[in-house]
Amino acid sequence: MIQKPLRSIAAMCCGALMCKQDEEVMIQGVSTDSRKIQQGSLYVPLVGERFDGHDFAGQALESNAGAILWQEDHGTPPEGPVILVKDTLVALQSLAASYLEQSGAKVVGITGSNGKTTVKDMVTALLETKYKVHKTQGNFNNQIGLPLTVLDMPEGTDIVVLEMGMSGRYEIELLSSIARPDTAVVTNVGESHMLQLGSREEIARAKLEIVSGMKPGGLLIHHGDEPLIPQVLAESETKKPDGLQTFTFGPGEDNDDYPTGMMFHAKGIIFTSHRHTGEGFSLPLLGRHNVVNALAALAVAEHYGISEEQIREGLAGLRLTSMRIESIETEHGVTVLNDAYNASPVSVKAALDVLGDMKGFRRRIAVLGDMLELGLREQDYHAEIGQYVSPDKVDMVFTYGPLSIYTAETAKARLPEGQVMAFTDKAALIERVSNEVTNKDVVLVKGSRGMKLEDVVEALKSLHSGNNDVRG
Repeated sequence: MIQKPLRSIAAMCCGALMCKQDEEVMIQGVSTDSRKIQQGSLYVPLVGERFDGHDFAGQALESNAGAILWQEDHGTPPEGPVILVKDTLVALQSLAASYLEQSGAKVVGITGSNGKTTVKDMVTALLETKYKVHKTQGNFNNQIGLPLTVLDMPEGTDIVVLEMGMSGRYEIELLSSIARPDTAVVTNVGESHMLQLGSREEIARAKLEIVSGMKPGGLLIHHGDEPLIPQVLAESETKKPDGLQTFTFGPGEDNDDYPTGMMFHAKGIIFTSHRHTGEGFSLPLLGRHNVVNALAALAVAEHYGISEEQIREGLAGLRLTSMRIESIETEHGVTVLNDAYNASPVSVKAALDVLGDMKGFRRRIAVLGDMLELGLREQDYHAEIGQYVSPDKVDMVFTYGPLSIYTAETAKARLPEGQVMAFTDKAALIERVSNEVTNKDVVLVKGSRGMKLEDVVEALKSLHSGNNDVRG
């Protein structure tokens, strides 16, 4: 974490130290939460719609904060080491940008509609075989979380891997200006945030803002089967660095790297690619889409000199964020694929592909919840999921939510009669699914976070082997 004297902190955040006698006070770490103050940390009071962190500044100093920032328009600060700034959020971001620049660490920025967290975890696992790496934790990928991630970076870090999220235009541009990536990854362009942005073209423009703050000569690694990315890169309004290099990955053979072979097993996939032949890599994840995600991570790893032996080592130790197609073997012989963290048309289709590749099970069952924040075409997107359903992917479909009724309606034409059921009551859904499953079934649970389909997962895990319906 950042460890600097207060005079340096003031200069780095473009603030003014109130008392010269506090210049040598040592700061260790930064917090925006007065309840989580550590000895000697800097408290940054942020102003929100429903709260004002300045109200807790005195409490932070009493809790042994080393100093506080104070926004000039908030009157007289409490007694103690104080840095006056015009805007505490801007000061936090400036402090992070300065700390990152002074550290000399290389920066890998990752964004995309789907897969960015998985790719972040993959990239980190591969780079850690050679370098000291710091990465975004949890969902700290916005205008507050990214600066806090940077300021938590240990001294001596070689590479920092930063996930960049957004809900609208110019948010990633801000994050890119703070991080100044040497390397950037755009995993794909989907329909997430259609409600806010209105079109896939605008989503692509928002994602490509990641190149706006890149260092000259930086490398952009992007999904090459998405025509909107080169289209947006060519637009005169797109800000990009001098000497920008590009590398493409994806299923298509026109990409710089693409899969050439995949062998599926119960716990993952062994794959080869155009640039990586031979014995192949063992990926401890389910889904063809994760092979594509892995190609993006491999491209980053190669760029930083990671050998194929180190890549194998990194993939073997891969640790992923939970609830992203987590395979759970229940006591009663049902396999549950828990993918209840989030959902978009792209990710739901990818999850159905995973289900289709699950061979050797009695039945493949999908429990699909509403996909949220898709804008005016939300009904059409749900209907498209139903059209994507086919007997080679799934044997039975349960849907949950008012929008997923459109999925069920189109899926009924794709599967035998009685194999598609729609619910708007979660308790009724859970009861029906619980009574339906038998041992040797595999059940995919997929929906937007707001649908809380982990309740279905927990119900399936809690079934006991004595239930007549799960003996098979």
